Amino acid sequence: MPGDAAPDTFQMSAQQTFPLNAWYAAAWDHEIKRELLARTICNRKVVLYRKQNGAPAALDDACWHRLTPLSLGRLKGDEVVCGYHGLVFNALGRCTHMPSQETINPSACVRAYPLVEKHRFVWLWPGDPALADPTEIPDLHWNDDPAWAGDGKLMHVHCDYRFVVDNLMDLTHETFVHGSSIGDESVAEAPFETTYGEGWAKVTRWMEGIEPPPFWRAQLGRPGLVDRWQIINFQAPATIAIDVGVAPAGTGAPQGDRAQGVNGFVLNTMTPETDKSCHYFWAFARNYKIDEQRRTHELREGVAHIFGEDHRILEAQQRGVEANPNRVFYNLNIDAGSMWARRLIERMIAAEARGAQAQAAE
Repeated sequence: MPGDAAPDTFQMSAQQTFPLNAWYAAAWDHEIKRELLARTICNRKVVLYRKQNGAPAALDDACWHRLTPLSLGRLKGDEVVCGYHGLVFNALGRCTHMPSQETINPSACVRAYPLVEKHRFVWLWPGDPALADPTEIPDLHWNDDPAWAGDGKLMHVHCDYRFVVDNLMDLTHETFVHGSSIGDESVAEAPFETTYGEGWAKVTRWMEGIEPPPFWRAQLGRPGLVDRWQIINFQAPATIAIDVGVAPAGTGAPQGDRAQGVNGFVLNTMTPETDKSCHYFWAFARNYKIDEQRRTHELREGVAHIFGEDHRILEAQQRGVEANPNRVFYNLNIDAGSMWARRLIERMIAAEARGAQAQAAE
């Protein structure tokens, strides 16, 4: 719905900053093994592991008995043995053994979380398990689509996850933060269009007849001016797939013919760790020269360097906010996409609050 204005300012709030009734990436699929992995997700300490059949499991990382982290224990079959007093919990969170007694207290259980493995990530639902619908997992299919090749990493960033959303929804910063790789003046000066709908927002920017920045010149592998595109697709609360690429100028890319160009997707999904830190999962997938494993490795490391520049800026921004707790953020036209993303996040949080109030009133 283009044309609606984003708010001119917003102030950081002490209220909840993330919805709980949502799927968040808990880990890359390869991170979860036949061992205990501790991770904090949405201010909840969780222990993750794989069962003997390969399926992932997640429990609260606190034993029912003395709240010792279960991640300090060990796996025994599909069950977790507490490393303090030996209580045993199955993948549903139910205690199956207590030391020195035959009767098990019926209240002896820990929370088990819904998990789904999809698109090379293991997704966790921290909210009401009755609402956990696997069809609502964000679409990052490029990450395991055989027509695409790519890889990514996990960054731990000491900042509010929404700062990463802001950063990705407005790529104007490429001109100034990534000038040696993907940024140039055309990114900051090109017009763009912002649209949105129920649970999504999109920012579309075309740069026609420009000199390609170093990264894209190397990917295209030929000289000359290019038509470049950045189409940012946000899915609330924290997933962004960015359609990017270049094609020789005048070959029809803006009209839909990208055959002579190179196309990639920058895949991003952010999981709040705490109110001031997040897990940032990212990947870069491409649909050209997909059999070149060396290129996949080089691109992953190159993008990691680029995102390292963002990492420095984002953590500095968090420190700036903490040093100026009463200051207001002012928005420019370029912030339209990030402001709509924030509105959608706020709507999810507000809907949860209304649901909780209604439930409490029953």
